[in-house]
Amino acid sequence: MSEQFQVTRRSMLAGAAIAGALTPLVGAVAAHAEEAVAKAAPVDIASLPRVKVDLVKPPFVHAHTQKAEGGPKVIEFTLTIEEKKIVIDEQGTELNAMTFNGSVPGPLMVVHQDDYVEVTLNNPETNQLQHNIDFHSATGALGGGALTVVNPGESAVLRFKATKAGVFVYHCAPPGMVPWHVTSGMNGAIMVLPREGLTDGKGKSIAYDKVYYVGEQDFYVPRDENGNFKKYESVGDAYADTLEVMRTLTPTHIVFNGAVGALTGDNALKAAVGEKVLIVHSQANRDTRPHLIGGHGDYVWATGKFRNPPDVDQETWFIPGGTAGAAFYTFEQPGIYAYVNHNLIEAFELGAAAHFTVTGDWNDDLMTAVRAPSGT
Repeated sequence: MSEQFQVTRRSMLAGAAIAGALTPLVGAVAAHAEEAVAKAAPVDIASLPRVKVDLVKPPFVHAHTQKAEGGPKVIEFTLTIEEKKIVIDEQGTELNAMTFNGSVPGPLMVVHQDDYVEVTLNNPETNQLQHNIDFHSATGALGGGALTVVNPGESAVLRFKATKAGVFVYHCAPPGMVPWHVTSGMNGAIMVLPREGLTDGKGKSIAYDKVYYVGEQDFYVPRDENGNFKKYESVGDAYADTLEVMRTLTPTHIVFNGAVGALTGDNALKAAVGEKVLIVHSQANRDTRPHLIGGHGDYVWATGKFRNPPDVDQETWFIPGGTAGAAFYTFEQPGIYAYVNHNLIEAFELGAAAHFTVTGDWNDDLMTAVRAPSGT
């Protein structure tokens, strides 16, 4: 590792890798939060039941109930930060990723409104960098980012009340390094279900048979003088070159779940005719336009907030950067469905595409080949 990066790394661990505006805020917010904790009349957390959840790798989601059972609970999650090399396309392009629990995106967490989310954030001493976590679903302290800054070898525990129902992004946001960490894969989503479960906005209950989590990710991989993607020994070694690519605002890859083809072929999402599927889709950095080729969004919460009535019968929906959305669809025909970012350049040229493989019987009333392709 170069002497230059050793200096950079020491600065990062001190919380000042780049002279960012967030740096003074972290200390001020943390101090204010400690004062508020001392003054506020806390809820008797000790009286609440606790549920420890084992998270699973996306696109899958841990077991959960769609309607809350009983009163609020403390839901315990553990996220371990892993800095690792991943391969992001079929050409073998490497990325020195930063991850929650080793996956891009990090796991989807599911709780109910008014539950308390208690997250243990571990930064193993084998990592190089300082990290934290900002929950868009949380209130105060930079989404928890000001209270969770952990250096290698440290851990922190954050608890917040899930007051808003919806799907929300979480991501790493260390002082001065936010975009680098987010675009290196360090983001995920949390789903806060209404206690009564999902509805159509008019009082009718909506229940899903399956839920999948698609995390869309933009990567910025440096190239050498011949146009080939460069490889680096560590995430720190890649920093300066990666920052130059990031500042062009032009991704080299836009992928679902960490790599081109991660959700196609043998890894395609599975469903059956008649199954009701909820698709949670997040993009922590850029706008996106999900579209299910051959299907629709029966109910769509494009900005992911369940107090808003869903849009219905959508062809394509718009998810702003830094947001998670949700779409509900009942599959009606068997076959392969492509699920894409409908900026088609990003889907077909940069990798933002997935497949659903759907089993069942074909319905000629919905579609039929009146005449097969033939000569005139």
